[in-house]
Amino acid sequence: MPALSTPALDRLGLLDLLLPAVCAGCRGGPGLLCPGCRGALAAARPGPAGPRPAPPGLPPLHAAGPYAEPLRSLLIAHKERGALRLAGPLGGLLAEAVRSAVDGAGPVLLVPVPSTRGSVRARGHDPMLRLARAAAHALRRTGLRAGVAPVLRQTRRVADQAGLDADARRRNLAGALAVPARSARRLRAAGPTGGAGGPVGAGRPAQSHRLVLVDDLVTTGASLAEAARALAAAGLAPCAAATVAAVARRPAATPARRQPG
Repeated sequence: MPALSTPALDRLGLLDLLLPAVCAGCRGGPGLLCPGCRGALAAARPGPAGPRPAPPGLPPLHAAGPYAEPLRSLLIAHKERGALRLAGPLGGLLAEAVRSAVDGAGPVLLVPVPSTRGSVRARGHDPMLRLARAAAHALRRTGLRAGVAPVLRQTRRVADQAGLDADARRRNLAGALAVPARSARRLRAAGPTGGAGGPVGAGRPAQSHRLVLVDDLVTTGASLAEAARALAAAGLAPCAAATVAAVARRPAATPARRQPG
């Protein structure tokens, strides 16, 4: 991953000179993103990530880094505390995860996992849509054709995921997302390729766009798996998924078998 001395970070640093703040990453350095935390982001190396075992239907997943400090605090500040200027550097990390997931080949359409309507109202913004747009912008700036297709919709209310284990999260989210028929028709008409590599839709020359699911964080993978199911049900299977951060998940240890006698 290239060092994040990007225009987005440069603009962020200039704004911080005008509007000083405490670093959202370490809560101690100068500016909204201090030099130390910028260096930590620059050291991130995107690659394969996600829970093991992966939930059924989860596409190949890459993340920019582990869900650890300072990335954890930066994501929380952007999502929950309205630190919107962090969308640039966090979107840059998401762009690197996307590039890793598709092996640098494009063009791509980023499909963000949607926030609930209630959370968007409460926060006053849609953090994942903002990050997806920032990531697409970062990808285009480096020559990879990229766009955003916010086509997923909530079909019903779901319970708060906090405290739920992987199985409970999958049950909670089952069937909770869908792609409206009109959005699906428009996307198929544009000719994106599906997860198996073949063009979705017919009657028009297929474009080379590939769909990549994006989210800020993966824990159990239940949200991304449900999003992938909804896209596939609309004939728009994603080729990959990408997140800014990933929680390390390992299989539960198998109890040792008792020895006979």
